[in-house]
Amino acid sequence: MSSAKIRSAKWQRRLIHPPRAVIDIGSNTVRLVIYEGPARAPEVVWNEKVAARLGRDLNTTGRIPDEAMNEALDAIARFKLLVADRNVTEVQVVATAAAREAENGAEFLARVAELGLQPRLLSGEEEARASAMGAIGAFPEAKGVVADLGGGSLELVSIGDGTSHQAVSLPLGTLRLIKLRERGKIGKGIAAAFDAADWKTQAHGPLYMIGGTWRAFAHYAMRRTDFPLTDPHEFRISVKSAARLAKAVADTSAEELETISGISSMRACYLPDAAALLRHLIERLEPTELVFSSWGLREGLLVSRLSSGILSIDPLLASVHAFAEPRDAHVTDAARMAGWTADVARGDGARNERLRLAAAHLSLALQRVEPNLRASHASEWALDKRWIACEAHERAMICAALYGSIGKTDPPASLAALANEGDIREGTTWGLSFRLARRLGAGSQVSLANSRMRLKKKTLALYLDESRAALATYPLTKDLDSLAQWLGHEPRIKIGAYEFDDPLDELDDE
Repeated sequence: MSSAKIRSAKWQRRLIHPPRAVIDIGSNTVRLVIYEGPARAPEVVWNEKVAARLGRDLNTTGRIPDEAMNEALDAIARFKLLVADRNVTEVQVVATAAAREAENGAEFLARVAELGLQPRLLSGEEEARASAMGAIGAFPEAKGVVADLGGGSLELVSIGDGTSHQAVSLPLGTLRLIKLRERGKIGKGIAAAFDAADWKTQAHGPLYMIGGTWRAFAHYAMRRTDFPLTDPHEFRISVKSAARLAKAVADTSAEELETISGISSMRACYLPDAAALLRHLIERLEPTELVFSSWGLREGLLVSRLSSGILSIDPLLASVHAFAEPRDAHVTDAARMAGWTADVARGDGARNERLRLAAAHLSLALQRVEPNLRASHASEWALDKRWIACEAHERAMICAALYGSIGKTDPPASLAALANEGDIREGTTWGLSFRLARRLGAGSQVSLANSRMRLKKKTLALYLDESRAALATYPLTKDLDSLAQWLGHEPRIKIGAYEFDDPLDELDDE
């Protein structure tokens, strides 16, 4: 493909999905995130932060320190240039607890405005609801309570039925927890903040954990439990395990914590205090489990602008489409292949069908990779890449399918920690059937339209139109044999004049 065509394709995608950015002025960090890709599954292409710690003195002086203000303004001036140079025109600038509560918060925001930006000061409830929309966007069926831990505040909001309900902002951010601990009042301070807010809502479902410090805790939990994935997004842990690990974190030094991949030195300092807060949250809210989210306030701001039609799009399929299409793997080809192989799919329900379509689309992209790289890419794409609305066992099924699509029935042993044997076997079946569909006529539309695969009581039958008879030889027969053997059936090839628009029920059973 010529560079002109590549540029054209990239430009067309940019026109369809214009880049957008969020400058998030938090109490601990000032961050710029630039997104591209589909509206329902935005992809981070630039993420930069400065730990200005604007809210570090809120509990003592009640002001933003001059040096912190200047550091933040320098960062924001840089961010403005970055988005301008990248031709990003949709930019949201929001400020949270520090600018909201500091005596000189208005002065600070006025100086941000002097840079040519339009900062929006979020109230505590607005901040909570934006974070909730991030969780809802990432977990479309979410029902429970979102707990977004920032530097200056903890936002709690109950969610369900695709919307947020009760919301509150508590002065329990990581910077404030430090001050409470230094005064020996962290337990009493947490309890007092809850009592003052009059928050009595229980979770009635999971506790969705949002914020960098919670993700650091997830990295700690993943290491301690030998969890085989690397991305904390969608990581789930029982309440009992979370309470036990929170107690262990409290007894671990910051120096030891920062040796764990995914935990920065800054987060390592905050983790013990956050662990104390977590134990209190578990006791107060009584959640069914903890679910960690990488989507939060910034993604919530983007999701809040979407129409109901776009919001109803499956985010996994949207992100797989955005990933696979530039690799010359087209969704129409994936859908055709998924339909052709449907008869051997044993999984129940629409949820498995969406996974099978995602796996089919990725398997086509995998064929564009050099053969010696396919196995490693199969693992990396399925297990390490961030997919939205894709749980751990679903990642395992996709991984097994990608391995099956390259003729391997022995996916990584680590999948056993993510999914049961039946799910892994089902994923492998998908992949072997994709391989057969692709082998039939090099994946051509004509060959798939003039053939049909049927799983009978004892046989796996491949029906071919007479015009496709020349295809019924090695290596097609080898892949048919492999799939049939995997299913415990006998392979059969039947060539004739068939009407493939009919259900083929009149054909012989064996």
